Amino acid sequence: MGDEVLRSPYGSWPSPIDAALAAAHDGRPDWVGFVGDEIWWTEPRPAEGGRRTLVRRRSDGGEESVLPAPWNVRSRVIEYGGTPWTGVSRDGRPLIVFVHFADQRLYRYEPGGEPSPLTPVSPVGGGLRWAEPRVDLARGEVWCVLEEFTGDGPDDIRRVAAAVPLDGSAADDRGAVRELTEARHRFVTGPRLSPDGRRAAWLAWDHPRMPWDGTELLVADVTEDGRLTGARTEAGGPDEAVAQVEWSADGRLLYTSDRSGWWNIYRDGTPLCPREEEFGGPLWQLGLRWFAPLDSGLLAVVHGRGSTALGILDPESGELVDAAGPWTECTATLATHGRRVVTVGASPRTAYEVVELDTGTGRARVIGAGHRDPVDPAYYPEPQIRTFCGPDGREVHAHVYPPHHPERAAPDGELPPYVIWAHGGPTSRVPLVLNLAIAYFTSRGIGVAEVDYGGSTGYGRAYRERLREQWGVVDVEDCAAVARALADEGTADPARLAIRGGSAGGWTTAASLTTTDVYACGTIVYPVLDLATWGPGETHDFESRYLESLIGPLAEVPARYAERSPTARADRLTVPFLLLQGLDDVICPPAQCERFLARIAGRGVPHAYLTFEGEGHGFRRAETMVRAAEAELSLYTQVFGLEPTPPTPKVELTP
Repeated sequence: MGDEVLRSPYGSWPSPIDAALAAAHDGRPDWVGFVGDEIWWTEPRPAEGGRRTLVRRRSDGGEESVLPAPWNVRSRVIEYGGTPWTGVSRDGRPLIVFVHFADQRLYRYEPGGEPSPLTPVSPVGGGLRWAEPRVDLARGEVWCVLEEFTGDGPDDIRRVAAAVPLDGSAADDRGAVRELTEARHRFVTGPRLSPDGRRAAWLAWDHPRMPWDGTELLVADVTEDGRLTGARTEAGGPDEAVAQVEWSADGRLLYTSDRSGWWNIYRDGTPLCPREEEFGGPLWQLGLRWFAPLDSGLLAVVHGRGSTALGILDPESGELVDAAGPWTECTATLATHGRRVVTVGASPRTAYEVVELDTGTGRARVIGAGHRDPVDPAYYPEPQIRTFCGPDGREVHAHVYPPHHPERAAPDGELPPYVIWAHGGPTSRVPLVLNLAIAYFTSRGIGVAEVDYGGSTGYGRAYRERLREQWGVVDVEDCAAVARALADEGTADPARLAIRGGSAGGWTTAASLTTTDVYACGTIVYPVLDLATWGPGETHDFESRYLESLIGPLAEVPARYAERSPTARADRLTVPFLLLQGLDDVICPPAQCERFLARIAGRGVPHAYLTFEGEGHGFRRAETMVRAAEAELSLYTQVFGLEPTPPTPKVELTP
């Protein structure tokens, strides 16, 4: 920085990364797949109402967005969704089947024509929903997961593997949808057919387990008329989480299981590359893929401890070779064709891109959604991978992003404000990637620390089970341990610490503000706040029994549900806060926020409550993200006494 550095207080640095720029780069490409030789994927469009479009990369290298607005390729199965599209090449032309978000119907689409519906609309509850479609041209069907509401309640629901006719005969006729199995389990993934077509494999689990607690790997025989019979359990159980299943080219069963304490890959029960790292992850969406077989018999894998890399595994020798490239994070979407592998990768200097690896040459390259620096990369934060010491000496993993600006520094002796970011899930983790939402703060002189508190994935089963019956305790303690350590070592100003998070991170934020004195303020985004009501009947079916593992069975520990709820402890809240909520959120509905606000009414705690019409769980519209980011910066500006340049739009904090 040399002689060009100007001294000005933290939080006052001018930045080219404004809220609109951060919003425009929110989201990532996803759900990659091959259609013949072509590569297709979905991509976010924040400026178009937050929809997701389908993108096609033709064989000549040209790239085009296929479906115009208002088409929105996104499934609502288990609310978090799953693989929303599939495609095959028929007579040299693409045949695409996709889920449209607005009505959740399956549609058939061939370039040059208009999408036509394959499934009916149901007037019951949330209707009929679909995920993990796979085209079976021989039978003229699409095999997929069907989620069907049987009543108006969020848990009046059944899920089953089903086959939908490709000719459109089920577009107005539920009876034309062929169910492949009985609805024996509450949750199922899409069936995978063996190479000879005689067997099918899928995963299943039931309440109160979540899929990272325990799943069953089921195998059934496929009859001549295309039904699945004689289902039997080949792996998994109450304490073993199988996260993915596939077939090898020679008909052997491949799956990833955490039976060793780490998600590793097995072939017919034998580990292929036993390591203390993860070759799988939490099944928050149906159709996530951490490995994919190649025609050669090799396996493409996404693996790592914490952050993830793309590698090629030789199942015969156990040798694993990672693809060369800058990507420090590869997501759980993989597709293979011939010797080609496609995934989505990112790094601290690049946003998520579609990456192709040629296993013949070993060359990896970006082939879609290529990163282009919207500002000088000198403004990007420089993350530090840290491990802190938590209570009882336990390790707490985190990424620390100090304030960073190419032409600014703080006056000597001033310590920066820091915001602790608590991720959602809570069974999730923070990726090591460029995030302009973080750069929005660090380039202004506000530090950020993302914490992989106990309960996070990526570090083995024991690490994530630290949170068992300890939600609101371990997550709060680990975030506080990082905040205090940053203050104690002179990295952060102990008087200017904040915490923020969304969903489960919103819970951790609210729980932290009502049980600790570490933070001067907090930003709570679409949170869980009241355990007594967040469960069957108020939230969605997928997580409706999640609290049994996070808190304990309600019938056995009812007092714990009251003691831990931020709503019940609202009288302990004394610092300013910002509350952000989507009005269409069915996972953490607005009623959670309203009960919390009722408890603090008249207590004189400065706060703001911003709601957003048309937004669900996770903000997707550019205008929403802009307002939310500016409001959050305004909170820190007011509480920490910052003077941003230029001034940020002020959010009114009212007692």
